[in-house]
Amino acid sequence: MISVKKVGIAGAGAMGAGIAQVFAQANFEVVLFDVNAAQLEKAKGEIEKNLAQAISKNKISEADKSGVLARITFSSEINSLKADLIIEAIVEKLEVKRELFQKLAEINSAETVLATNTSSIPVTRIAKDIPNPQRVVGMHFFNPAHLMKLVEVISGAETSKEVAETIKQLSIIIGKTSIMCSDSPGFIVNRVARHYYVESLKILEEKVATNETIDTLMESSGFKMGPFKLMDHVGNDINFAVTSSLFESFHQDAKFRPSRIQQQKVDAGHLGKKSGKGFYNYS
Repeated sequence: MISVKKVGIAGAGAMGAGIAQVFAQANFEVVLFDVNAAQLEKAKGEIEKNLAQAISKNKISEADKSGVLARITFSSEINSLKADLIIEAIVEKLEVKRELFQKLAEINSAETVLATNTSSIPVTRIAKDIPNPQRVVGMHFFNPAHLMKLVEVISGAETSKEVAETIKQLSIIIGKTSIMCSDSPGFIVNRVARHYYVESLKILEEKVATNETIDTLMESSGFKMGPFKLMDHVGNDINFAVTSSLFESFHQDAKFRPSRIQQQKVDAGHLGKKSGKGFYNYS
């Protein structure tokens, strides 16, 4: 197993902040980077809020909270993003991820592990032309990262067994359940779960039932959260981007076709809980 003491997180959105919190709670030194200083402040506030909730439930102490926050450095300077392991949690666009990894490869050692939190883009594509592609691996968390237990560990065509095993063991150390999978569009969870969203959206498009009715039916069937509530929770922009990525990766296979209704939501800025309005109104 590769020694990892310091972890860098690129992207201070909901996922990046959650991942930073998880590693800091497991006593790792963490650098949370984002080009947007305001986003870093928001991320810090979210982490403090999550820790306060954990205190209220007697899961951690005030001293634990102070320790977690002390282990996280918030930075808008990319040159500060130097670590043994760096996890990107940025926008779901291939070229943007590859450009980031190229920059990180320039300022870090050849041994630094570069992990992607991508939901759907094949790791092999992200690793293409990155120096020492054997250290590029998928480490896919689920939202909210500080609560959800599952982590997918994805090996690209060049990923070394040592790197993949390191990520698996790190997942265990930070209290997660890891599953190893080969590189493919959507990996395991998003490929299987995509139709939970896509088929529900088709029913809505065809006016067979309302989103409220569909959610009620699915929840009464045993699902913890209906598809439309879940899309609002994840963010319609993120959900739509993942569906679009899978649609392209599967060569426009109709069963992965993105929904016009969801695209309209994204275009209107109705992203779900984070914007105050999605398929439901949260204002």
